[in-house]
Amino acid sequence: MLLVVGFLWITLAHASCYGRSPAHPLPEYRRDDALLKRTFQSIDATIDTAVAASAFDRTSFSIEVTSSKESLWSRHHTARERNASRPDIPIVNGDALYRIASITKVFTTLGILYQHAAGNLSLDDPVTKYVEELEAKQKGTIPWKNITLRSLASQLSGIPRDFAQGDLINQLSEFPYTPVDLGFPPVSREGLPECDEYAPNYIPPCDEHGMKANCKDISTANNISVDLLRALKSKAPIFAPNQKSTYSNLAFEILGVVIENVTGQSYESYINDAIFRPLGMTKSTFSKPPDSAGVIPLGPQYWDVDEGCQNPTGGIYSSSVDLSKFLRYVLANYNGITHALNWANPVSPSVGIYSLYGMPWEIMHTDKILPDSGRMVRFITKGGGLPGYTSIIVFVPEYDLGITILVAGDNEPDLMGKLREIVTIRLVRAADEIALQQLRERYSGTFVSPESNVNSTLSLQVDHRGLIITAFVSNSTDVCSVFSEFLIRPDRPWYVQMIPTMLYRDEKEQKGERWRFIFAEERIGKNQDVWDDFCLENVDGVRYADLAIFEAVFWDGPGKSVDTIELTGFRAKLVRDKQSGFQAGYEEQDVMEL
Repeated sequence: MLLVVGFLWITLAHASCYGRSPAHPLPEYRRDDALLKRTFQSIDATIDTAVAASAFDRTSFSIEVTSSKESLWSRHHTARERNASRPDIPIVNGDALYRIASITKVFTTLGILYQHAAGNLSLDDPVTKYVEELEAKQKGTIPWKNITLRSLASQLSGIPRDFAQGDLINQLSEFPYTPVDLGFPPVSREGLPECDEYAPNYIPPCDEHGMKANCKDISTANNISVDLLRALKSKAPIFAPNQKSTYSNLAFEILGVVIENVTGQSYESYINDAIFRPLGMTKSTFSKPPDSAGVIPLGPQYWDVDEGCQNPTGGIYSSSVDLSKFLRYVLANYNGITHALNWANPVSPSVGIYSLYGMPWEIMHTDKILPDSGRMVRFITKGGGLPGYTSIIVFVPEYDLGITILVAGDNEPDLMGKLREIVTIRLVRAADEIALQQLRERYSGTFVSPESNVNSTLSLQVDHRGLIITAFVSNSTDVCSVFSEFLIRPDRPWYVQMIPTMLYRDEKEQKGERWRFIFAEERIGKNQDVWDDFCLENVDGVRYADLAIFEAVFWDGPGKSVDTIELTGFRAKLVRDKQSGFQAGYEEQDVMEL
């Protein structure tokens, strides 16, 4: 008997996984939802207070929130002080164009994923297969043959951040110190690149015209970046490939070259044909738009800069409306673009326990937004910045939400931080409440065997943890109590939680939702053992006659609520007890404040 119990403990033990997420199916949003409306009103009021500060007199912004189906809310603000000598868009709106800088990397990566899905390249091929110039003799020591396209897109290549940008010898004209002021000796510019993204008043920016200060040679097929590749072959690595993540703009400039070589198109035309046009992103462009279409801040800004060969890392102009179209596509397709990956998953840690890199996402995990439940919220983001512009896109797959924030003007990083905090926290708290409410309406209740001689009952209720089994009797046996004896440590409180798998018994008709349930320990305060935070998810440890023990399949009734539950391993079918239905409607409560 001890051997049997020990086997079950090893096979099933996963109870110390606290703060599980997701705990619900994707919520559905209605524009007229009372809680959602109160949330956006609260966000508007707080933004009004934040932007009233004189530090933001010369700052404009655009914010938009979308689900995978439709835009839910937007907010735009036009700077109180404008550049009268150079009129830009009169009133900032959803079509107003901003420089989105490094958000461009997401489009470059999507282009690579498309080409992988089409079979024209492999993410796991070395970059030298598609950029043969990197196999030639070089002065540097970067091991190109060990760097894959996946490594480049995941910030795991180990190569330097830039080839010219960031070099103090190219300091911005408004930077108050020269290199000599900072203690460096005077040096010659001989052998250095003749273009640089961040020095328009000192060295001409990279362009596409084949002139003296260019990064592209128009005599070369597909506009491959000759100066870029020449510079790359003189560099030393920061880390060995796939050893540690570190941010690199160069990685995406190389991926732009890969796209050109594989498609036979210029990078810009490919992104336009493959992404902008199919998604209806009619305003987005790599070419400088007319001033009347854009947000051009009063003060230093990079509206006019043609980024040339650096376009794949930061060259796009876009709007909040267009980026919402893009986010709707991402929310609906992030796990279906290619079998090679789920695009929302992290690929490497960054710094600390909350920050990770994706491809090329910057991902944050936090348990601070939903403190009552301790459940983790995952923000998948990509930010960007050029002088005068700060931008971010965010998608939260567990809540089917996409957020765009574009800021231009003075102190724009500071305002970005305030707007991001205001919008994301209140929005996710409201989305969680909506999701739990819909969970109650659809799933909570008591389900019983329709056979009068069979004593089988399952009771479900919803609280801050999600959908919880409060009672489970199968053939007169209290299943929860029996299994808890060898799944839960005797000194710990526990509960049984349902987990949606987003799969169906009938995948074609999308009917018969397949869920799993797990025994979980309650976290008590902060004073836990260090290793209590170690969790290896395991929801399919033991089967009974080759069927999953802890699987439930939900079938709809005539309305929107679940009518029947199949308990797969227990070979039981239970129907809703009509006396246990949940009364729909939100409880009256205010939106949680920051």
